Amino acid sequence: MRTSRDIRTANRYGVLRQIIASSPTSRQELAAATGLSLATVATLVGELLDLGMITEVGFEDSAGGRPRGLVAVNAAGGALIGVDIAETYVHVELFDLALNVLARAEEDVRTGGNRPERLVGQVAAAVGSVVAQAGTEAARVLGVGVSMPGQVDRDSGVSEYAPNWDHWHDVPLLDLLGEHISYPLHLDNPLRACAVAELWFGAARGRRDAVVVNLGTGVGAGLVLGGGVHRGVSNSAGEWGHTTLVLDGRPCHCGNHGCVETYVGAPGIMRHLEELSPDSALLRPGDQTATIDALARGVTAGDPVAVRVVRDTARYLAAGIADLVNLLNPEVVVLSSWVAATLGEPLLAEVRTAVARHALRRPLAATEIVLSPIPTDPVCLGAATFALEGALQSVGQRATVRRQPAPARSRTAPPV
Repeated sequence: MRTSRDIRTANRYGVLRQIIASSPTSRQELAAATGLSLATVATLVGELLDLGMITEVGFEDSAGGRPRGLVAVNAAGGALIGVDIAETYVHVELFDLALNVLARAEEDVRTGGNRPERLVGQVAAAVGSVVAQAGTEAARVLGVGVSMPGQVDRDSGVSEYAPNWDHWHDVPLLDLLGEHISYPLHLDNPLRACAVAELWFGAARGRRDAVVVNLGTGVGAGLVLGGGVHRGVSNSAGEWGHTTLVLDGRPCHCGNHGCVETYVGAPGIMRHLEELSPDSALLRPGDQTATIDALARGVTAGDPVAVRVVRDTARYLAAGIADLVNLLNPEVVVLSSWVAATLGEPLLAEVRTAVARHALRRPLAATEIVLSPIPTDPVCLGAATFALEGALQSVGQRATVRRQPAPARSRTAPPV
């Protein structure tokens, strides 16, 4: 059950999100965009000013009335770190409060396997690297958002199950990371991270209902329903990659057969290439990234094997997407993550054509299917927002204690 403190934190988060997306903006515009009352917005803006997360930046004329005070995000008011743990790599980015990337680091997971102690060391090393690169003072880092594939428990910080990693069950990931990283840590998975990134900055911005399809080693669907990220009762919503696409089909790491992921994830695409042309020069055994890169170049060059593999992948993907369109009736379906970004427009064109053969006409007519427009790693970006949400909850509580009812805050001019 949500408490009044939970609601206040959510409102504070919503107001700051809107300020980041639309700086500079007025309190009146924030009220209209968030649906909150002007009085509530004014109070929340005051808290964010006290916290140094936003700043007053002047005034704009209003028709026949007093000039409206404008606020903008204070980019230098703190730093956020997003961690993208994937099956083959760890990617870390450090952001300012406007969510501009200031530093990046990457570790190759394949070189040492996926044992928890090794993975934790790689994450800690990459986090230390971005802080050093950016020259960021430790006190300015408000938190670290960690995206971990598979099933995670946000509250306990436990990675319960990663289907693409052997023997990975109930790993107390945040406790292990906390032994090496002193910043506040927040855990979720890439489906939610990509959904948030698209909702804030990408193709889902301004949409109430969207599906963000993650295509990487693993496959899933981040869901935006009613304007917010849908997590489900146990934070497990969106495991579409483990729905059955082919009865008695390929075995999947999850223990089932014929899952969507086994046909459209990077390992499934590699398997299809090997089945079609075992001696193909496009195949890079043991290297998913290099194989998908080679396929993309092959499609551009008109290589018939590459064209066939991408077309077949698109057909499988489209059958699954058509189910999502029929079931959820979204405004937009976004193809995200590294496989979608690498195969790009050729994959998108084939998917659009194939979805039209499977989806019902009415919901399909209301749905766009697009590639993610986010130029950086969407998982890191979304993970950084987990850290921001956590920071607002903790610092917001401290701000409430600090606030005094009597003296007015110093301002350039009073808000209107």
